[in-house]
Amino acid sequence: MTGANLQTTTADEFTTSDGARLRVVDEGPADAPVTVVLVHGWTLTKHLWDRVVAGLPAASGVEVRTIRYDLRGHGESDPAQPGSASIRRCADDLAELIAERVPVGPVVLAGHSMGGMTIMALAERHPELVRQRVAGVALVATSSGDLAAPTLGLPAPVAALANRGERVVRKRLAAARGKRLSPQSSWMRPGMRWLLFGTGPEARDVAVTADWVAACHPANMAAYREALIDHDRLDALAVLRDIPTVVLSGLADRLTPHTHSRRIAEALPEAKLLIYAGAGHMLPLERTAEVTDRIAELVAKAAR
Repeated sequence: MTGANLQTTTADEFTTSDGARLRVVDEGPADAPVTVVLVHGWTLTKHLWDRVVAGLPAASGVEVRTIRYDLRGHGESDPAQPGSASIRRCADDLAELIAERVPVGPVVLAGHSMGGMTIMALAERHPELVRQRVAGVALVATSSGDLAAPTLGLPAPVAALANRGERVVRKRLAAARGKRLSPQSSWMRPGMRWLLFGTGPEARDVAVTADWVAACHPANMAAYREALIDHDRLDALAVLRDIPTVVLSGLADRLTPHTHSRRIAEALPEAKLLIYAGAGHMLPLERTAEVTDRIAELVAKAAR
C-alpha cells in the first residue's frame, strides 16, 4: 500500500471565490489512486457521511482519499450571503473545491438529496470538469426536479394543506435573524422520524439528524427550499451518461420518492438503480453498509 505512511486526516477551511468559508474534512492517503468527494443534503452536515467514509477503504479494497464538507449555510460553514443560497452556487463551490484540493487524478462524487442535485448542477455548469475528472457518481435519495409541492406520501388534500403550511413557515424562516433554527432539537425528533426515516430507525440516528437540522441557518434554510423548487436538471444528466453511476433510493422516502430515482435512471440507461424496501430518505444512516458498498464499487472501478 504505497500511501500507508501518508495517511492523514485534516479538518480545515476552504474559502470560495466569493469569500465563503466552508468546513472540510480531508481523510486518507494523499497519494491515493482515487478521491471521493461527498456532498450532503439540505439542512444536514458533512457528518452524514462519517460511517460511509469509515467503511470505504475495506469495502473497495484500495486506498482511497475522502473529502466531505459542509455546504454554505450548513454545519460549521459560513452562512450563505443573500442570493448565494442556491444549488447553482453549491455546484460552483464544488467545482472550486475539486480544482484546488484534487487538481489531478480520478474523482468519485457521491451526493445525498440536495447533494445529488448539486452534482447535477455541476454537470450543467461545468460539463468539461465532469467529463475529464469524474470517474464515478453515486446519486443517493435525490431528484432531478418536480419538487415544488411534494406529496409526502399523504392523500392529496392533506398534502396540499401541508404544503400551504410549509410556505408560511418558509416566509417566517426567511425573515429570521438567528444563526440556527432552534437552540435545542429534542422536540423535532418525532417530526424528523416521520418525514425522513423508514421503518425501525435507530434512535441515535433520528436524534443526530434533528441536531443537524436544528443547527441550520434559518434564512438559508428557506432560501435553499426556494432553490429546490426551481431545481429542474433532467437534461443535465446527459453529461453523466458515459460515467459509471449508481442511483439509490428508499421505498419509504417521503421527500424524494423512488419514482424520482426511476426518472433519473431512465435518463441514464447504463446506471445501476437500487431501491431499498423499508428505507426512507436518510440512506447513508439507514442503509450504511449498502451505500458504502455501492460507492466502493465505483472506487474500485476508477482505480483500475
